[in-house]
Amino acid sequence: MRVRQLSASAGLLLLGLALGGCASTIADAPLVGLPANTPARPATPAEYLPVHDLPAPRQETVLDQAQQDKLEKDLLAARDRQASGAKAAQRRTN
Repeated sequence: MRVRQLSASAGLLLLGLALGGCASTIADAPLVGLPANTPARPATPAEYLPVHDLPAPRQETVLDQAQQDKLEKDLLAARDRQASGAKAAQRRTN
């Protein structure tokens, strides 16, 4: 019974050390240290990003249907020009 308690205590101690080792920073350990070419840490830690700050409302208005149709037509024309140019370049290289 005594051996069982001792082995359970030792197991809990090792488990605690292993979990504590995962939580520590290894680079700051005195035996490990940092590489020689590591840049110095800033004197003051950086502030947290302003994740709750919302951007200002947009000044532009939404495109109306005529503008959307024109934009779609222009994009389709550009796609067709690019595809025909790629085919011509491929024929020239063959």
